[in-house]
Amino acid sequence: MSQTKANQPRTANALYIADEPIYISQFRQDLLARGLSTQTRNAYIKDLILCEKTNPKAITQWQANDVLHCLTTLHQDGKSARSQARALSALKQFYLWQINSNQRTENPCEHIKTPKIGQSLPKDLSEQDVDALLASPDTATPLGVRDKAMLEVLYACGLRVSELVHLSLGEVNLNAGWLQIMGKGDKIRLVPLGEVAIDVLNDYLKHARPLLLLMKNGKQSQCQAVFLTKQGGYMTRQNFWYTIKHYAKQAGIDKAISPHTLRHAFATHLLNHGADLRSVQMLLGHSNLSTTQIYTHVATARLQQLHQDHHPRA
Repeated sequence: MSQTKANQPRTANALYIADEPIYISQFRQDLLARGLSTQTRNAYIKDLILCEKTNPKAITQWQANDVLHCLTTLHQDGKSARSQARALSALKQFYLWQINSNQRTENPCEHIKTPKIGQSLPKDLSEQDVDALLASPDTATPLGVRDKAMLEVLYACGLRVSELVHLSLGEVNLNAGWLQIMGKGDKIRLVPLGEVAIDVLNDYLKHARPLLLLMKNGKQSQCQAVFLTKQGGYMTRQNFWYTIKHYAKQAGIDKAISPHTLRHAFATHLLNHGADLRSVQMLLGHSNLSTTQIYTHVATARLQQLHQDHHPRA
């Protein structure tokens, strides 16, 4: 784990590939020009490299039968349907770039169907589990107060973990009770905090954060991150992933959870208490309502389980 202070939000590094083919480098530049995030660009490049290993021919020379051979090989190698679908998506984007740059006239993926992916429901975390998780940090320490505030804000607002760790002081309005969040695609949304999260966050900002600003060398950090590390800088997504795992174990939660699990719980619990789907979509920052609809299935599945467990004729 890094012991250096980050004055700016930590971001992913571009994937480095030794002796990278020129067409991969050019495609990478096209993805960058289209404004895709580093993580998305890295994922496309990784999938293309994986595909190219299934065939001695360069992917620039592939035809439809080569693409089919690639998918078959990935399946035989034990790759999931989701991994195969991702590989096909990367190939489609690569060939669209080739067509747009006049390097070929047809897309060999055009008539190939995407492998069927079973819809997996988000991990269900009960309200009792959430209460236990939020009560886990030791609020007698500055780091415990920080962790308590992070968990409360994550659950109160349904943030993505990157949105949480990148949150800056200028995006917090405690008087109005809102956060201004920069989400995917640089889309800005306002998210209400709720009374409990406001109180916990206010306590952290007044009492714990000033102590974290004083770094080990005695100097005061000028970092604008809301949630500071021991070094007085921005936290990484991985840092918080380990943090929530620690508190889940401490709370006696025996299922595997991640920061995204609290985002799922936020949405599911809102729907359970009568929120409408459109409002939840806006709070989560989803572009499409279909992405939000998965949570209605989670809520329905939980109701079915409750009926089965407690109804005398279930």
